[in-house]
Formats: sequence, C-alpha cells, structure tokens
Amino acid sequence: MLRVVLIDDHELIRTGLGRAFEREEDITVAGVAGGVARGLQLIEELRPDVVVTDLQLPDGTGLDVVKTIRQRDDKMGLVVLTMHSGDDHIFAAMEAGASAFVGKDAPSREVVSAARHAAVSPRTFLCSGLAGAMMRRASDDRPRLSEREREVLDLLAEGLGTAAIASRLYMSESTVKTHIARVYQKLGATNRAQALVTAMRIGLLSSVAPQ
Repeated sequence: MLRVVLIDDHELIRTGLGRAFEREEDITVAGVAGGVARGLQLIEELRPDVVVTDLQLPDGTGLDVVKTIRQRDDKMGLVVLTMHSGDDHIFAAMEAGASAFVGKDAPSREVVSAARHAAVSPRTFLCSGLAGAMMRRASDDRPRLSEREREVLDLLAEGLGTAAIASRLYMSESTVKTHIARVYQKLGATNRAQALVTAMRIGLLSSVAPQ
C-alpha cells in the first residue's frame, strides 16, 4: 500500500485530492496538513512513501518541505503541486530535490500518476513542461530573480503589502523592502503595477490577483 501525506492550506483541495487517491486500491492517504510545520511533523511521525505539497503555504513554501525532507531522505517521493507553473518555479522545485511538479489545473489522475512516479523514482524529476522550460532557459535573456525574490514577486501578485509579505515569509519589513527594490530594479520597474505587468509579459507570472 502506497502511503501519501497531503499538505495544502485549502480544505477543498485536500478533500478532492484525498478522494482521488483513495479511489486507487493500492494508495491510502496517511495524513493531511495545512502548513509547513504541521506537514513536517506528520512526515516525521508517519514516514509516508510520498508527500504531495502545495507550493504556497501559510507558514512557508512547499520548497521548504522538499528541501528539509530531501536533506535527510533520498527515498521519499516529493511532489510539488502549484497554481504557479512558470519556468522558474519548475527549476526551483527540481533544484530543491522534488520528484515531480504538477499544476493544480492538471487532472487529478496526473497528480496520482506523479505520486506513483515519485514513489518509484524519488530522485528523478517529472514535469510535463520541463523540456519547454529548458529550451526557453537556453535562449532566455530575462532577468534572473533569486528564489526569495520570486516568492516576494508571487506575493506581490497576490496583492499583499509589505507587512503581510513580511509576516508570510517570516522576515522583517525592511528585508522585504530590500527584496522588492531588487525585483523592481531587475524588472526595470518603479512601482508594483509596472513590475507585475513586466513579469506577466516575460512569463515570470501566470496570473495576477485583481488589485
């Protein structure tokens, strides 16, 4: 029996994925969590075969989960599930040690398939958009944002202000302002609106929350 832990802060998504996995005769959902801290606690307690985690979580990111687990376990399958499927997110997940990367707009059967892959080949990387992303990176002259700058950009796109971003990422407001300034500089922008428009145009963002 393949044992899976789900980490997502949206109950509807946890429920939907749980049902998709439970329909499989050889898969069971061992536990569910809504954030990084609880997810890591469950993983330590339950030692599942596969972890499926959302990218954006209330107390960190799915990459935090992936990096923490991968540092101590090469055999656990780690699937990143996200609404943000840009090239940089794909590469960040791969570099963190994820086994698979799946968009939330994918059919549930793809998530199940990714989990099966992760259980069998945890240190290989499965992503339907990887080949295209690699080709684009080879000829890409877009500005390079650090992982933290990408997180800040994503939260700016969600409409969060400096204080809210600082709270979400557990850093000081002055540090957030520094990251925002670097994002603006790299994108050639002087304000949030310009930065988001540029990021959308060059493919760093797939969507922006209504302002």
